[in-house]
Amino acid sequence: MRWLTTLFLTGALLLAAGAAPAQTRNGFDLAGALVPADEIRAGGPPRDGIPAIDRPRFVKASEARFMRGDDRVLGVVRNDIVKAYPVRILNWHEIVNDRFGDEPIVVTFCPLCGTGMAYLSASGGRQLRFGVSGLLYNSDVLLYDRETESLWSQIMAQAVSGPMKGARLTSIVLAHTDWADWRRRHPDTLVLSTDTGFARDYARNPYAGYAEDSRIMFPVGARSTRYPPKEPVIGVEVGGRFKAYPFVELARVAGGEVRDSLGGQTLTVRFDAEARTGAVFDAQGRELPSLIAFWFAWYAFHEDTEVFQAKK
Repeated sequence: MRWLTTLFLTGALLLAAGAAPAQTRNGFDLAGALVPADEIRAGGPPRDGIPAIDRPRFVKASEARFMRGDDRVLGVVRNDIVKAYPVRILNWHEIVNDRFGDEPIVVTFCPLCGTGMAYLSASGGRQLRFGVSGLLYNSDVLLYDRETESLWSQIMAQAVSGPMKGARLTSIVLAHTDWADWRRRHPDTLVLSTDTGFARDYARNPYAGYAEDSRIMFPVGARSTRYPPKEPVIGVEVGGRFKAYPFVELARVAGGEVRDSLGGQTLTVRFDAEARTGAVFDAQGRELPSLIAFWFAWYAFHEDTEVFQAKK
């Protein structure tokens, strides 16, 4: 827990130093940002102080001997290609610029919000490559694209400042599960290699203890005490409406399957308590992009969220 004390102290000092509105931060122009500039916080590292992985290497599942069954992974199936991105690596890099065949995508992870998301690496007809800005909004990582130096909110999937302000990224389906579950479902998966080109101790979790601690490091625009801050939820958007399915509620449902409706669509939510994961499907059985997040992070961005409650 020593790291956590140091991290919170660092966050408090940076908050005190960076609370005043500013037109630039970490070298990024915040003038006219879609979100309040004084709520864009310096997270500690400078721009690219957390280095994105631009040339990812992969190994076969049988060669990923560094993986344990309970290790968390982000998984993507696209264009007949299956890949797993270990969170033990993403904790140190947060962004992987990758390709699935001829299609460029970006895989992102924010350790502070527990959020893994993937998008097509294009917006407005422009191909983009992303880096870690060192800035946060609502405790969530702000990406930046190297082509225009616009800042992008991970959870909003939208540029909040810079030349591409207002543009959006297209989210793609991503699984957030454990290695044993992913490998069971996809034995032919490729796995992001620890041979990243950077000297990092991927056997060590720099955020050990964070998910179990009730504190959050940085202020957020909205708070709710309905659930503990770090309670995981499955969040989904349909037709401009948002809904959260807390793990604690889903665990009360026999069989872990919920039939629901949102934004005029019929949904099925399937929850796997053992692997601590879940997915959302439409009426035709197609999986929809959804997000596993800490409750505080989901609520900070979606104050008007609906919340699923299991029947007693």
